[in-house]
Amino acid sequence: MQVLRTIADLRAWRKQSTVRNEEVGFVPTMGCLHAGHASLIEQSIKDNKFTVVSIFVNPSQFAPTEDLDKYPRTMDADTDLLKKLGVDAVFVPQPTEIYPRGIPLDVSKQVGPFISVLGLSEKLEGKTRPNFFRGVATVVGKLFNMVQPTKAYFGQKDFQQFIVIKSMVTELFFDLQLVMMPITRSETSGLALSSRNKYLCDESKDIASNIYKGLKLGAELIAENGATKTCSRDQVIAVVQEGWAPFYESGDFELDYISIANAETLDEIETISNTSTDIVISCAVYVKDRLDDKTTVRLIDNILVPGR
Repeated sequence: MQVLRTIADLRAWRKQSTVRNEEVGFVPTMGCLHAGHASLIEQSIKDNKFTVVSIFVNPSQFAPTEDLDKYPRTMDADTDLLKKLGVDAVFVPQPTEIYPRGIPLDVSKQVGPFISVLGLSEKLEGKTRPNFFRGVATVVGKLFNMVQPTKAYFGQKDFQQFIVIKSMVTELFFDLQLVMMPITRSETSGLALSSRNKYLCDESKDIASNIYKGLKLGAELIAENGATKTCSRDQVIAVVQEGWAPFYESGDFELDYISIANAETLDEIETISNTSTDIVISCAVYVKDRLDDKTTVRLIDNILVPGR
């Protein structure tokens, strides 16, 4: 496995496969790799002649009040895993390589080109993190230009991110195929795997698995309506909230948002009936750690309910 640190090195590596017209799969990450990342990488290796993974903690998607400095960095463990998986190259640039003019966290002080995907970025996660998807779209657009992948792989856990990037790829005419892989969950609890889970003690991870269990109740209500009945957004949310009620009462959970949305447009749905439209039930929940009451972790999760 080659470790590439500059754009020049990456392009030199990529050129060899371009000449031979061979497929290159790409998995962009921020490191702290886990089984969820591994599932994307394994699919890329299966689909393509070569696979490259990037590890870059992107400053432009963090607000000044967020945890950029605290974001877990496990480079040695990450590179060991990538070697075991059979990755061909890993791209690990410094921030100055990606943002030559610097990248302060204060958006008003940032200079240079940025990508905004309007109409999708302001919803769901964008309400709490208004500049998040601007940072995501910008860094992913830059990485796509550097890597020139045949296919790029993302996880469903970051569903809105995938929809934003899909819009960017389609409407800015990037020549690649996007692949969304299912959420990887704990086999025992169903908790969606996330780099942020490591901030929680084992007891709090078990409690956090109830995020998924609550979402399942909402998905089951939608599925049970059949072809003729309808249900309202409020009914679905009430069912989810009922499942989470004990954890609100104990102080383990604090809700950021719940969304019942069209899976393509991310528009909120008020009445759910017999429809061919896929629906995504998504949420963000703050989970307090039971061993350290000063630690609170914001976790996201979603369930995709296929249209009938």
